[in-house]
Amino acid sequence: MPVEHIPHGVENLCEPGAAVYARALREGGVRSIDAEAAPCLIDFGLLHPGPDDMRWLHPTAPAVALPRLLRTIEERVARHRRRDENLTAVFESFLGLDGVATPAGETSAIRVLQGLPRIEAAIEQAIAEAGQEVLVIQPGGVHPPETQERIDAREQEILSRGARLRKLRVHTTRNSLPTLAHYEQLDGDIEARTLDEVTESLFVFDRAVAFIPASKDAAIALELRHPALVEYFATTFWRLWRLATPMWPQAAPQPAETGITTRQHTIAGLLVEGLTDAEIADRLNMNVRTARVHIAKLAATLGSNSRAQLGYLIGQSGILDQGR
Repeated sequence: MPVEHIPHGVENLCEPGAAVYARALREGGVRSIDAEAAPCLIDFGLLHPGPDDMRWLHPTAPAVALPRLLRTIEERVARHRRRDENLTAVFESFLGLDGVATPAGETSAIRVLQGLPRIEAAIEQAIAEAGQEVLVIQPGGVHPPETQERIDAREQEILSRGARLRKLRVHTTRNSLPTLAHYEQLDGDIEARTLDEVTESLFVFDRAVAFIPASKDAAIALELRHPALVEYFATTFWRLWRLATPMWPQAAPQPAETGITTRQHTIAGLLVEGLTDAEIADRLNMNVRTARVHIAKLAATLGSNSRAQLGYLIGQSGILDQGR
């Protein structure tokens, strides 16, 4: 009795389908009867009938099939996003019609902001209202000139109003001349500190409203006005702040013990955790090439000739204990 084929996505290709597709690639084709156990291959366009003999199925080359399938997935994601935007637009017109009145002076505790224009507009409004304290976690590196100009104007507006501005960045920005020049141009109560790693972007205005990203591409954000949530994020910021290294206006010296820099201490810890070069670069907000340069310098300092030996020497050297 034939086994029933359970529908699945192309990213979860079934075992019969994988076996038949591999065989078709090796042999140039398979008989239609041999592919009956894997009808998904025809559905996904991985097999197609021959022009002369319908009894034989020929494979689509992986180099052709993969881009086509990826494009299909991207189009499906784009359709879902358009549907989300349309649904949001439709239901915005119904808000307030359900008889549940919002108390005077209060707004929705959690609001989903979709699209950069809506996110920018909400943050601009929060900046215009802030008058006491603005807390920012900024994981990115140096901004393009036009983006930096907007940030300059926003931050000076906050400072000119008498509010204090505190920013948490990653260590890679410590020696960035454009970043230091930016701080020099600002007039007001601003301080910046750095960490090896920071969380995703965070903005907290007067402990009244906070903004956090809700998607990897930053196209969706959450506006939070629930007092408990805003206080939680503000408390998290200050706890990270106490662990961070001063950068501006007074930068703390970065010690190098036994010829190993602070950055290399951090990378040594991540290497011991088993992270790859790409994962280390992502965690420390640097490109892979820079991460590999640091790893090579660390290996040279410790006299390592291989990745395995480097991990062993890191453990034997005690530099992780020195870093702590």
